[in-house]
Parts: sequence; structure tokens; C-alpha cells
Amino acid sequence: MNRITRLFNTKYPIVQAGMVWCSGWRLASAVSNAGGLGLIGSGSMHPELLAEHIAKCKQATNKPFGVNVPLLYPEIEKLMDIIVKGKVKIVFTSAGNPKSWTQFLKQKGITVVHVVSSVKFALKSQEAGVDAVVAEGFEAGGHNGREEITTFCLVPAVREAIDIPLIAAGGIGNGRGVMGAFALGAEGVQIGSRFAVSKESSAHDNFKNRIIESEEGETVLTLKQLTPVRLIKNGFYDKILGAERYGATAEELRAILGQKRSKKGIFEGDLEEGELEIGQIAAYINDIKPAGEILNEIWAEYEQLKKSFCQ
Repeated sequence: MNRITRLFNTKYPIVQAGMVWCSGWRLASAVSNAGGLGLIGSGSMHPELLAEHIAKCKQATNKPFGVNVPLLYPEIEKLMDIIVKGKVKIVFTSAGNPKSWTQFLKQKGITVVHVVSSVKFALKSQEAGVDAVVAEGFEAGGHNGREEITTFCLVPAVREAIDIPLIAAGGIGNGRGVMGAFALGAEGVQIGSRFAVSKESSAHDNFKNRIIESEEGETVLTLKQLTPVRLIKNGFYDKILGAERYGATAEELRAILGQKRSKKGIFEGDLEEGELEIGQIAAYINDIKPAGEILNEIWAEYEQLKKSFCQ
């Protein structure tokens, strides 16, 4: 056990990221049942749907699980009310100021973790009173930091700057990644892309299969004028790239982005017009397996590596 497993009361210091359109109650409960910490991703849910997923997750597991909440969400007050009423014990916040909700949640007895992409925001999170920080390098999928700091550089820098427990994220999807994260100073890891391609992920099969087919260099961090997002290159990306090359304004890019672009790609499986959010490690994912099996394989590989290094 370490500070992360004690904080979450889990067997393993592995957190499944709360990914939009992937992380429903099925995935969260499967990871929690396997000994990790499953997260429901509220970023793609209206409040009433989040309440349903929390209730179903409680029925599917008696192990700890949490909810990830992007703080820029328009219905944030309603989401937080649902979380409190649902007696969720762990909340991961992201994409916003940790001061906004940390004390409110902690006063309700909720463990709070904030996702950051720089040392500056790690320090702000610690000052805000969070219980732990996720340092996420720009290898990660989905919305990302403007700083473009890699996990390998970010994690040790954050470790030196803060005293609270540290979780590494971005480019981690196997036992070697876990070993590397611990060597850099992390006490736990958050894994998204690998679990996005699990059987319990609510993503469309088209999206999962596209990830399996992806090769090195097929993901890119784009839309930096709006909110940077890493995705697989496709027809939608080509439109964004063309617009940026011709000096499109932020407003013009928003018009191209439109509404529910990530839903179209991840949940509905439109591989050309959808936003296919995934991390760089997608190039090394080769199969679709149950989430529990994925977690067990990752930890077994880590344990084997640890033994080999200790010989």
C-alpha cells in the first residue's frame, strides 16, 4: 500500500480516467471490482443521466469509485448537487480553477483530486486544499494543457514542488509505463486510452477499432486557439488544419467544431466527421479486452519488471 491506495481504499494505485463518451458505470464498476479506482466521466452527461450512472455503479460494485467533473461544464452546480446527493466519496476535477469547488466538496466529506498540466497549477491545487494531484502530460488524449509538457518532464517537476500525493497520467497504458511513472516520483497512475478500448467502454466499436488500427504519429494536439485537444487525424481534423493554415479566427474555428463533435466520433462512431479523442499510446493498443483483464495484465507486468530490477 502507498498514499494513493490508502487515500482511495483500493488494492492497486491505478485510476481509470473519466473520459467523455467512454466512462460510464459499466467501465467504472469493472475497474473498481478489479482493484483499481473507476471513474464515471460526467463531461458527457446531463445531471439526470449522471444520477442514473451513479446509482447503477453502486449496484454493480461495493468497491470505491468516483466521478470526474470538468469544471467548465455549464451545469456544474447541478452536477455537484447530484454527486453530493448520490453520496459519491471521490471526485476528480479538471479544466478549471480548483478553488472553485474543492472546499465545498471537502466540507461534504468528499476526497478531491485535481488534474493539472503544469507545476504552477499543481501548486495552486495544493493551496486550494485538494487531497491529491494528477500531473497529466500532453501525450494524453482529449483536452490537454497549452504548455505541451511531456509526462516525463512534468511528473518529476511536480513531485519536487508539492507534498501531497501525486498521480501520473499521459502515455501510460502498460506495466512499463507504471514502472516509469513511479520512478519519476508518482505514487499512482491514471490510465485513459487503454481503458477506452475495453469491452465495458461505452465508446462505439468503430472508434475502438480505429484506435487498434492507428499507427505512430496519427494523433495530434490541435485547436490550440480554443481548448487544445489530442485526436486522431481524420476528415474533421483536415478541416481544422486547413482553416488554421489560412488564419481562421477562434470564432471561425468554433463554427467548424460545432456541437457534440466528440459524441459524433466516440459514441456514434463517425470516423470522418467526428472528433476522435485519444492519446499517443493508441498506436500501441492492439486488442479489446475486459477492463479487469487489462488492469490485471498491467499490474502483473509491473510486478514482473520490479522483480527483474531488484535482482
